[in-house]
Amino acid sequence: MNDKQITKVQIKGYKSIKECNLGLDMLNVFIGCNGAGKSNFISLFKMLQHIIDNKLEYYVTSQGGVDSILHFGSKTTEQLFVDFKFGDNGYGFILVPTKDNKLMFEEEWFYWEISGKKYLGSGYLESRWKKGTDTGIDNYVMPILKEQKWRVYHFHDTSDTALIKREHGINDNISFATDARNLAAFLYMLKETESQHYEKIVKTIRLVAPFFDDFILRPNPLKGDRIQLEWKGIDNDIPFTASQLSDGTLRFICLATLLLQPPRLMSETILIDEPELGLHPYAITILASLIKSASKKKQIIISTQSVELLNQFDVEDIVVVNREENNSTFNRLNEKELEIWLENEYTLGELWNKNLLGGRPAK
Repeated sequence: MNDKQITKVQIKGYKSIKECNLGLDMLNVFIGCNGAGKSNFISLFKMLQHIIDNKLEYYVTSQGGVDSILHFGSKTTEQLFVDFKFGDNGYGFILVPTKDNKLMFEEEWFYWEISGKKYLGSGYLESRWKKGTDTGIDNYVMPILKEQKWRVYHFHDTSDTALIKREHGINDNISFATDARNLAAFLYMLKETESQHYEKIVKTIRLVAPFFDDFILRPNPLKGDRIQLEWKGIDNDIPFTASQLSDGTLRFICLATLLLQPPRLMSETILIDEPELGLHPYAITILASLIKSASKKKQIIISTQSVELLNQFDVEDIVVVNREENNSTFNRLNEKELEIWLENEYTLGELWNKNLLGGRPAK
């Protein structure tokens, strides 16, 4: 791991998470039943990005107010503590509720293992990380917060009104959108400037959708600054639109584009919520290989409920999420504890189904 990727997260008082102290590796696969807290953990990174963008107040409002963010509300939880470690460095804060239903920074800090915390200040509504601490720690922490983008990708919406199926600006291609709305523009840019990566995306899609030949990526003839996703099938040059792809195929195209884009365009940490949704078991196998390959260069955090996807990973990749006494707990699997079962050739999915890993609904 490099110094821009998260090595540890400490959380106290966030949504269903009363307390969590979790180390992160290059590949992190969160499993658990509905409501266990997987999505809450991943949503913390959305909050972090809003804080870095000085949009905490917007995030709080979009979540439904302070009581939707603090563990069991402000009457139960008086403050939210979060600390992110990047190797020897870190960034953290304590947020407290105000009388007008906002969150205020009670403390905010940068961290270095040698000198400990260096405080940015207190008593304000939006982060002051850009001001720095006037110490050498700034040289290490501030570039991480400035350059890194903690985006949570989810490609769930493939309905008739989904943004991915509409026309978009052809220049909307700086980064791949979290809901893939700019898929056509992004693929157009890759085809023109990164043909090797584009061809790899196309070949990978063909593995899952043998009827697929290639994309037809062209500006709208009547509106040259607009583009819509089009494609053609094998032995057929008729342009089809995204609406003529199955939901599963369209979602796989999004995932392949995300994981096979040039590494320089990727965030150091990539978060994907339930990537298996609507995919055929064979497509899930291909997806797992893409995730593992991408994790050699970038940190990957995914949440899943798929036995098929779980089976594709190693024991040390898995974090089990349980809900115990209304608190989400997070535990990384230990290979030694499962040694007897694995020697008898049980898969991780089978052990999960037998409730030997945890992360299953409690009776």
